[in-house]
Amino acid sequence: MKQSCVIFAFCLIMLISLQFISCNENKSEVEKIKPTATINTDSLFYLDSSRIPSGKFGDAVRYGRELMFHTAYYIGPNGINGKYTGNKMSCTNCHQDGGTKPYSFNLQRSFQNYPEYRAREGKVLSIAERLNNCITHPHLGKPLPLDSKEMIAFISYLKWISDSSNIEANTPGLKNFEIPFPKRAASPEKGAKIFVANCARCHGKDGEGLMQDKGETYLYPPLWGSKAYQPGSSMHRIIKLAPWLMANMPFGIATHEKPFLSSEEAFDVAAFINDDSIHARPPVKEFQYPNIEEKAIDYDRGPFADSFSEERHKYGPYQPIIDYWKSKEMRVSY
Repeated sequence: MKQSCVIFAFCLIMLISLQFISCNENKSEVEKIKPTATINTDSLFYLDSSRIPSGKFGDAVRYGRELMFHTAYYIGPNGINGKYTGNKMSCTNCHQDGGTKPYSFNLQRSFQNYPEYRAREGKVLSIAERLNNCITHPHLGKPLPLDSKEMIAFISYLKWISDSSNIEANTPGLKNFEIPFPKRAASPEKGAKIFVANCARCHGKDGEGLMQDKGETYLYPPLWGSKAYQPGSSMHRIIKLAPWLMANMPFGIATHEKPFLSSEEAFDVAAFINDDSIHARPPVKEFQYPNIEEKAIDYDRGPFADSFSEERHKYGPYQPIIDYWKSKEMRVSY
């Protein structure tokens, strides 16, 4: 009896393996170069893409989802539908699971939130302007035409993930993971050791990232260098990056329910990645926040509405800055 069970189990495994091989052999070359979409297991945030409606709107939603997961393939430097982004990163490198993963710059309320005032630009932005903000800064590209198929697809996708979600504005997971600020300055030196031990195997020891087959897009994106995100991008701010790292990295290991890094380690790794004295980044034409009293406290370019240095604003400790701003009845932003 025991021997029969073993034989049956072996046959079942072989059958599944053969089916898997057969499915992979039938994939097109296009499918082979696309990164694998991660699966969001949080039932509140998870959306079943098979439920996207039929018709023209559904077609736009599906294309928008494709653009989220395979940005460079469609509109990157060698894009088949236009050359708009200047690097080969995908939207889902930051907005994981197509913008539906909690604590990963979630996008499921974005369609409802815009138009919205943005301190970084110092004006009210439409959702199309906000999308182009990402195309031009983290993606080093040029703006999508407002009436383009791609812009309509992006907005249609954001509308669908908004309409299909029962998520309130205050639902945990929409905003960044809340973690305590270190009482000390974030340390690039300590972060370097953590990076080598836990991050370099995917992102490379020189932060260059890992390309997919044929070099069309990244499996793991670059973290610095000429094709990474610009200074001034959200990921370049340590208070923004550290909670994202804690909730999501190392990829496939950490979750917001069970982080791998401590809060101090997350700040240290963020400090190492964003240390411009050792890591080159793409040049920027202008730095933002035209109203200094609205500037995020971890934005590392002056002038500031206080006497703290650029280094202090970038690496902290942040609590004294927060206390000062509050004492002047100024709104603290980060």
